[in-house]
Amino acid sequence: MIARAAGGINRHNLVHEEDYFMRRYEQIYILRPSLNEDEINTIVENTNKIIIDEGGSIIFSDRWGMRKLAYPIKKEVQGYYVFCDCATTPAAISEVERKFRIDDSVLKYLTVKRADAISPEEIEAAKNEAAEKAHQHAVEENAEPDVAEDQKETAAPEVATEKSE
Repeated sequence: MIARAAGGINRHNLVHEEDYFMRRYEQIYILRPSLNEDEINTIVENTNKIIIDEGGSIIFSDRWGMRKLAYPIKKEVQGYYVFCDCATTPAAISEVERKFRIDDSVLKYLTVKRADAISPEEIEAAKNEAAEKAHQHAVEENAEPDVAEDQKETAAPEVATEKSE
């Protein structure tokens, strides 16, 4: 669809309406392993700033950390992975990807459009859902060592009784 911009219709001031709709995107980018924590933080913050400055919203962001790559990329065998789920305009994603292409610190990136349109209510619901999943994951991680300790405690006496028989 094409909307008429202020000042009448001519080919220079036609605006595509779809450029103003919020869309939901998932983005994964891989950074060079040689970057220190401050450089990684700067890249992540700048990426998030571009999205927010365009009126977008970060639904969920997660740093997966250093991982081995499936194949060498730009002579690197490891990379620092960052995941971002956001709602923003196509213009913001274009700008983020432009910056990624320029920045030598970014080895690779992938952006996937999850929804053609997302309302503010859907954004809040997605944020709440992501926060709940993160909380559940944190609870599960904290619970796993307790389960392992309980298993060790129950397993140790059994082994001792078998040896004493």
